[in-house]
Amino acid sequence: MILEYLFIAFIVIICIQFIFYILIFGVFAFAKNKQAKNNFKQPVSVLICAKNEAENLVNKLPFFLHQNYTNFELILINDCSSDNTLEVMEQFKNNSEISIKIVDVKENEQFLGSKKYALTLGIKAASYEHLLFTDADCIPISNNWISEMTSNFSEQHQLILGYGAYKKIKNSFLNKIIRFETMVTAIQYFSYAKIGIPYMGVGRNLAYTKSLFFSTNGFANHLKIKSGDDDLFINQVATKQNTTNCYSLNSFTESTPKTTFKEWIQQKRRHISTASHYKWLHKFLLGTFYSSQLLFWIVSIALLSFLYNWQIVTLLIFLRFLILYLVIGSSSKKLNETDLIIFAPFLELFLIITQMLIFIKNLISKPTHW
Repeated sequence: MILEYLFIAFIVIICIQFIFYILIFGVFAFAKNKQAKNNFKQPVSVLICAKNEAENLVNKLPFFLHQNYTNFELILINDCSSDNTLEVMEQFKNNSEISIKIVDVKENEQFLGSKKYALTLGIKAASYEHLLFTDADCIPISNNWISEMTSNFSEQHQLILGYGAYKKIKNSFLNKIIRFETMVTAIQYFSYAKIGIPYMGVGRNLAYTKSLFFSTNGFANHLKIKSGDDDLFINQVATKQNTTNCYSLNSFTESTPKTTFKEWIQQKRRHISTASHYKWLHKFLLGTFYSSQLLFWIVSIALLSFLYNWQIVTLLIFLRFLILYLVIGSSSKKLNETDLIIFAPFLELFLIITQMLIFIKNLISKPTHW
């Protein structure tokens, strides 16, 4: 009797997985790559917030200074650094032909350790309406990054979601895990945005207008939450009408991933805790998808262990993985992550288990390091 109920549950789980992979993620995976048609030539402010990032700034800022864009300024935000970040910023400002503004944020007891406070000061200092954001450990992979991202601005679209890739490291299992998780997350937020339910983006590659920021009170509604300057803001203000995607290859940024599991787990604890503040619809959709993934593995193993209707179960498992490979494979070509396709089932299972353990850990104790 129990196996019969498990089999029925398995059928329901498979149907839920098919709905997500075909009707939601398939919208992004099988969409044609369309270039923005508008000829955007407005001035742009590029904002980079840095806290103790002197070495990264020395190595990575030159990539931003050599962009093929005629009218942009660089807003460098020193977020209470204790190293020589400010000195490095000043050296670049003094030696660059590009307009560079430095926003030196001092310690403030009311906003202690708040990147959102630092970013707000940077946005206020920006001269232009159109803002493009990235992090101090990122580089644009193309000299056309600014033009590719901002070409998606229009009278309707005020918020542009981009892809922030991670550098590939050979023979590193952790690197594959990080890039796979990043790719899957991007597939989800690009897909939901395409069907009119945008819910997040990444601060490593994100653009929106100054008017949108201040008309929605910026980070005010979640200022006390230390993280979420990117996804919580988007979750609050993004709509079907004002949001669009940009995933052309030349629009990507690339950053250096964590190199130890401890650092990565700490990062994921922060991300998962932030997701708890999303709108209820987004939490429901994300929770349903994750639950269906977890239950798929548990129930599949249980039914196959007892060889219960094993022919049907095996066929459904095969179809599920076939669809997964088609969706992940097509998406990975768009996001230049094709080397991950062959490892998809193993990486998926590892992530499911890791995310469950992180969720349990966060219930026991909140992450203290941001």
